[in-house]
Amino acid sequence: MQRRWKSGHLGRAASVLRNGPGYTFTMPVPADFADFCCELLASTGSLRKRRMFGGWGLSVDGLTIALVTDLGKGAKLWLKADVDTRSIFEAAQCARFTYPMRQGEGLVDRSLNYYAPPDDAMDAAHAMAPWARLALESALKARAAADLKADLRRSHVKKPSPMRAKATKAAKPPQG
Repeated sequence: MQRRWKSGHLGRAASVLRNGPGYTFTMPVPADFADFCCELLASTGSLRKRRMFGGWGLSVDGLTIALVTDLGKGAKLWLKADVDTRSIFEAAQCARFTYPMRQGEGLVDRSLNYYAPPDDAMDAAHAMAPWARLALESALKARAAADLKADLRRSHVKKPSPMRAKATKAAKPPQG
């Protein structure tokens, strides 16, 4: 059975509390909205949701493919993107995950490589499927890049050179 999430359902949870200049806090996102997002993203596999910074991280096989947060305008689903998929999200006029951060006396907008899916994709899992695939592909590419970086780091660990090892053996007097 397909559910439709009504953003007005959040009531006070969507409001932003301000505590002095430069600090913005949002209310926690309800678990039932995160469950609804898991239903929408089911085409990617078995999803796991975990609490993250008052919101939720949604992952498949340990790969975070989406975030569910309330940045002050109600709970929203954000899908992982990368250099290759960013233009697809932007062509569909999807909002980028942007949050205010204190810098000096004022606030500066910072962003992450996560985009909100188009509104019509929030209606049904079949409409979300192509966007969910893009998020999963981005997460797989990020994991592959991290694995390659770790392999390179391990290969650059200084090991004693064979010439130095021979010189060390030659310098030791024979035991006898």
